[in-house]
Amino acid sequence: MVSASDKEEPVQVEIFPKRLLGPEKAQKLLNELSNIDGILRAVIQGPRLPLKVPYGPATGEDVHHPDRKVVQIANTTFELSIMVGRIRLELANTDVKEKVRQVCEKMIPFGFEFREGTFIAKRSTVTDYAKRGPDADPTLRGLFDPKAKIDEQVCILKRDEDDENNE
Repeated sequence: MVSASDKEEPVQVEIFPKRLLGPEKAQKLLNELSNIDGILRAVIQGPRLPLKVPYGPATGEDVHHPDRKVVQIANTTFELSIMVGRIRLELANTDVKEKVRQVCEKMIPFGFEFREGTFIAKRSTVTDYAKRGPDADPTLRGLFDPKAKIDEQVCILKRDEDDENNE
């Protein structure tokens, strides 16, 4: 019989680099992290790179920001529309936490803060209900960008073995 104390709860950590990560550095770090088994969910956050000038004399003009690039993480390609300022991960257990820390120490030479806490919602919020409805996938809880369109809010990363199992 397995008691409640024997079952390990998921652990959430936040990686907060001392500098914003550009697209190349973010892609390398996220690819290294995607190779670690035991990462259940991940959220990347940072300042948005706008497509259009939001105010001032050039309002509405296109912004051609050099850091707004298409990146590939695992088998998923998407446009990185932010400068990565923090990465929040939900991990299967504390063993995975140490693997994540080792990758960060290797990939972020200028330093970072590594915190454990609750950063991703564990229960559905009112916003989750409003955006996704009552029968939403529980793995998407707390993963939304209120400014993004519905189809741009979450990017699901697929690994090779996931693709093989689906075929």
